[in-house]
Amino acid sequence: MTATTAEPSLTPVFVRLKLSLMRNGLRQSGGRTAAFVTSLVVVLLIAAFMVLGFLLLRGHEAAGAVSVLTVGVFALGWAVMPLFLPSGDETLDPSRLVMLPLRPQPLVRALLVASLVGIGPLFTLCLAVGAVAAVAHGAAATVFAVLAVPLVLLVCVALSRAIATANVRLLTSRKGRDMALLSGLVIALGIQAVNFGAQALGRAKDLSALDTVASVVGWLPPASAVAAVRSAADGDLALAVARLVPSLVLLVVLLWWWRRSLVRLMVEPDGSTVGAAPDTVRDPARGRGLAARLLPGGRTGAVMERCFRYIWRDPKTKAAWVSALAIGALVPMFNAFQEAGSVYWACFASGMLGVQMFNQFGQDSSAFWMVAQTIASPADAYAELRDRAYVMIAITVPFTVVVAVGTALVTGGWSQLPEVFGLAFALLGAMLALGVVASVRYPYSIPQDSRRNVAPGQGGMAVAAIFGGMFGGPLLCAPLIALLVWLRVSDQHALLWLLLPLGVTYGALLTWGALKLMSGRMVKRLPEILTAVSKG
Repeated sequence: MTATTAEPSLTPVFVRLKLSLMRNGLRQSGGRTAAFVTSLVVVLLIAAFMVLGFLLLRGHEAAGAVSVLTVGVFALGWAVMPLFLPSGDETLDPSRLVMLPLRPQPLVRALLVASLVGIGPLFTLCLAVGAVAAVAHGAAATVFAVLAVPLVLLVCVALSRAIATANVRLLTSRKGRDMALLSGLVIALGIQAVNFGAQALGRAKDLSALDTVASVVGWLPPASAVAAVRSAADGDLALAVARLVPSLVLLVVLLWWWRRSLVRLMVEPDGSTVGAAPDTVRDPARGRGLAARLLPGGRTGAVMERCFRYIWRDPKTKAAWVSALAIGALVPMFNAFQEAGSVYWACFASGMLGVQMFNQFGQDSSAFWMVAQTIASPADAYAELRDRAYVMIAITVPFTVVVAVGTALVTGGWSQLPEVFGLAFALLGAMLALGVVASVRYPYSIPQDSRRNVAPGQGGMAVAAIFGGMFGGPLLCAPLIALLVWLRVSDQHALLWLLLPLGVTYGALLTWGALKLMSGRMVKRLPEILTAVSKG
C-alpha cells in the first residue's frame, strides 16, 4: 500500500510568486523602481499622519463618527477600484491560471493571502489600526479592536478581488477600457462631491449631521467593525456583537462569491471562442436594441442609429458625452445647493451637450467616405445634418428637463421653469446651428489609435470651435435674454411664460436656417471634409 502524501499548500507559492513578480517588475527600469519607492514613502507618510490624527481624536466626541465614516469611504474605494483600474495589478490575474489543475478553495485562500502583499493593503492596515485606536477604551473594546483590524483589511481586499474576478472578462474587453478611460472623470466628480460635503459640514454649527450619517454607515461592513469597537467602549457588548456580525457575514459571502466566480472562469468557455451556428437562420430584427427599434425607418433611422452606436461604442465619443452629461448636471445641482443657487443654471446643461454638435464628422474618421457616397444633392446633405441634430435633440431635451426640474426642486424656483426652458431650448438651437456651420466649414480629425483628441496641426480649429460655442451660443440668444431682462425690470412677470414658446421657435429657426445654409456647401466640400477627418 502506497502512503498518500499531503497536498502542498498553495499559499506560500502564491506569496513568493507575488513577491517575485513585483521584484522582477522593479528590475525592468530604474524609473519604475524610483516610482515604487516614492509611492511607498508617500503612502507611509500619509498613513503615519492619519494614524497620528486618529490618536489625537481619542476622547473627542466626533472620534467615533470620523473613524466609522473614514473606513466606510475607504472600503467604497476598494470596491470601485477594480472597475476603473482594470489593469492596475496583473500580478494575480485569475484568467492566467485557468489551465492549471488548481482546486477552488485552496486557490481562494492563496489569492487572498497573496493579495495582502502590497502598498494598498499596508495603507489599509494602518488606517484600520488608527480608526480603532481612536475609539478603543477599556479591555472589552481592545478585544473587539483586535478582531476589527484584520476583519476590515480582509473585507476590503476580498471585496476588491471578488469584484475584479467576477468582471475579469468585462474589464479586459473594450468596455473595460472605456471604463478606465472614464475613471478620471468619476474620480474628479467624487472629489467634488467630497469637497461639497466638507463645505456643508464646515458651515454647520455642530456635528449632529455627521453623527446621523455615521449611525447609518456604522451598520454597513466593514465600517460596522469599527462601530463595534465604539459600542464595546461604551459598555454595550450586545450591540458591539451585533455590529460585528455584518462584517463577518459579508466576508463569508465575498469568499463564496469569489470562489464561485473562479469556478465559472475556469470551466466556462469564453464568448469569443463560441462560434455562431452556421445553419441558424437569423432574424434581421434580432440584435437590435429597443432604442434602435423605436427609431423611424429610412435614412433618418439609419443615421440616428449610427450616431447612437458611435456614442455607445467609440471610447472617445463616449468619454466626451459622459463628461458633458456629468458636468452638465453637476454644475447646476452644486450651485443649486449653494445660497446663490438659481434654476437658470439649467441652461448650462443644454449648452454643455450642445457643444457635442461641433465636429460631427470627426467621429466618422476615414469612414466618412461611406457617408459621402450617400450625399448627391443639397437635399441629401440637409437630411444627413438634420438627422444628426435629431440625435442631439433626443438626448439634450429630456436631460435639460430633468436637470431643470431637479434644480427647481432644490431651490424652489418652480415658477421660473417656463422661461428657463425657453432660454435652454433657444441656447440648444443656437448651439446646433453653430455646430452645423463648424462641422461643415472647420472639420478636424479625432485619431482613434492615440491619446490625442485632435490630429497634429488641427488643434487651433478644435479650440476655436469650443470657444466659439461658449461665446457664440449666448450671443445668438441675446434677443431672448434682452426680452427676459426687460420683462423682469418692467415687473411684467405674468408674461414670462411667453419665453417658452418663443425660445422653442427661435431655437428651431436658428437650426433650420443653419441646415439650409450649409447643406449646399456641404455637397461642394465633401472631399475637403474627408481629407480633414482622415488625418492622423
